[in-house]
Amino acid sequence: MDHQLFHLINERWTNPALDLFMAAVSDADLWKPLLIIVIFGALVFGGFRARMSIFCLLIAIVIAEPVTNTLKSTINRKRPKHVASVRMVRLEKGQPEFMSIFKKPVVRRSDESDWGRGDPSFPSGHMTNNTIAAIILTIFYRRGWLYWIFAALVGYSRVYLGAHWPSDVIATVLLAAAETFFILAAGELIWRWAVKRWMPRIYERHPSLVISPGYE
Repeated sequence: MDHQLFHLINERWTNPALDLFMAAVSDADLWKPLLIIVIFGALVFGGFRARMSIFCLLIAIVIAEPVTNTLKSTINRKRPKHVASVRMVRLEKGQPEFMSIFKKPVVRRSDESDWGRGDPSFPSGHMTNNTIAAIILTIFYRRGWLYWIFAALVGYSRVYLGAHWPSDVIATVLLAAAETFFILAAGELIWRWAVKRWMPRIYERHPSLVISPGYE
């Protein structure tokens, strides 16, 4: 079933417009300038909720990264390109980076030269980070669930581009969700113990780390 669904997404349900769109969705370098602007704006101009959401997001990603890398090495699941000839799509690099979306993406089939390239397939780093972001934004903001739309597109793109099996994406969402809730629960306990003890005035205004007054 996993291989059949991969074949449909990667080989059958494709067209040139989707090639460019999916490659753009999945290219982290393309989104870095926007992320930096959003994070900077939230930290400088945002209130308590905005700053705490960014803080929790960064902490969760920093903690999850070594877990992801360890699981990759331990499980050592092969990527699609490591075991078969698959359709691979990537953006043609542009200067500056956003000019890539105005170029025809590179589409090719994997071959023997790709067998030894790249890290293992599970968990997906892209899906780990975007699942963390989706959960935290959903918890901190009433409309934060909208980020799940982008996270779903990222997950689909990883299969479409030939980078991951569908089961990698689904299992990574579940794993990243468990990691995120654990980190947030630990953060809430630390907040209620440490801040209440050493910064009572702040605690009086914000008795919870993840749910603040005026949630919207």
